[in-house]
Amino acid sequence: MNDRRALLRRLPSVDSLLAHSAIQELIKLHSRDLVVEAIRAQLDEARRSILGSAQVDICEDALMQGIEDILSRRQKPTLSPVINATGVIIHTNLGRALLSKSAQAALLAAAGAYNTLEFDLETGKRGSRLVHAGRILRDLTGAEDALVVNNNASALILILSALAKGREVIISRGQLVEIGGGFRIPAIMRESGAELVEVGTTNRTRISDYEAALTENSAMLLRVHSSNFKQVGFVEQPTLYDLTALARDRGLLAVDDLGSGSLIDTAQFGLDHEPTVQESVAAGVDLVCFSGDKLLGGPQAGIIVGRSDALAKLKRHPLARALRVDKLTYAALIATLEHYRRDEALEEVPVWRMISRSLEDIRETAESWAAQVGGLVVSGESTVGGGSLPGTSLPTALLAIERDSPDRALEQLRGADPPVVARIAAGRVLLDPRTVLPEQETDLLAALQSQV
Repeated sequence: MNDRRALLRRLPSVDSLLAHSAIQELIKLHSRDLVVEAIRAQLDEARRSILGSAQVDICEDALMQGIEDILSRRQKPTLSPVINATGVIIHTNLGRALLSKSAQAALLAAAGAYNTLEFDLETGKRGSRLVHAGRILRDLTGAEDALVVNNNASALILILSALAKGREVIISRGQLVEIGGGFRIPAIMRESGAELVEVGTTNRTRISDYEAALTENSAMLLRVHSSNFKQVGFVEQPTLYDLTALARDRGLLAVDDLGSGSLIDTAQFGLDHEPTVQESVAAGVDLVCFSGDKLLGGPQAGIIVGRSDALAKLKRHPLARALRVDKLTYAALIATLEHYRRDEALEEVPVWRMISRSLEDIRETAESWAAQVGGLVVSGESTVGGGSLPGTSLPTALLAIERDSPDRALEQLRGADPPVVARIAAGRVLLDPRTVLPEQETDLLAALQSQV
């Protein structure tokens, strides 16, 4: 106990450390308040270690290094690039879809110069930001008009608030889904002021169930695509054509919440068929909403396409201003959509480039990695992720590395610069080339070699 008290007495004061020349240099780099906070944190840590009977180096150099480490950790951005070696293409925790080079350039151009966000060059007067993505979305989907808000949950809330507040919205029980972050469709509907009417059962709903539920207060038939789960076995749902026909016959709105919102048929890559936006528009729904940063492969956004009269009501609603997107989102979204217009999405949009990448190419990359850092090349599966195409996967080739402690190996990879995020299976560290960009391979291999 006496030894611990002696060590505690030897700890320098905050003022004495502040007088040190090295600390004065740190103050120039950061600020006095931040440095004082770091000094106090380091001294507190030293006291706890001493009282815990730990071996503590309380020499001046060790304390200085500890203070520098604290400042370095606190100044490190919490949002930083990582290398995604998990094989999950639309990884929600890692930022979802990557932007194409063109989208990145468009975003930088919009950020670095004044632009025509709300300015009409022909008239020299104020314009509307709502026009920017409208034309290309109409061209790509066949819809009459379009609107962009900040995410798909916002799109659904706006639709329900503007077109069904205080009235009934009829939906199948099998579509009362929970999306990311614990947000549930029933909760969204309550917040919008719409009245939820559930029909059918969890696994089977027929068009007659919708028809039987209609009242004078009914406003909308809503289909929510089960993009993040799959029902199999004894299941049934009416077709979108049946829903739109019933809505049209009864003077109601038919709305389709697609979630991921693909513009490309996923079945051509051996995946399940994901309903496309074009299919929903062709089926005659009044409005379709979907995400911009999932299968579309663009920035975070909620996109609504459909009938011009319905969209006009959405644009006039007060929530439309609260949910609007900025110049950066428009710039990146339009550049992404241009890839589809030019029929180059498979080559230029990273999500689709990863989905369509051949197994032979992936295996060749994995074998190259193994030749440089060791390990085995094994067969595995990549997933699309982001709440898209549940239960389906793409064949891939993985670099499998044996480590005494796989968990510790993952921790070390996350501590690399840039951090590498991988996964563990069967006691081995697995890395999937499908989601690693070519320009990231050198850093990835360096991180792996540092563990050898």
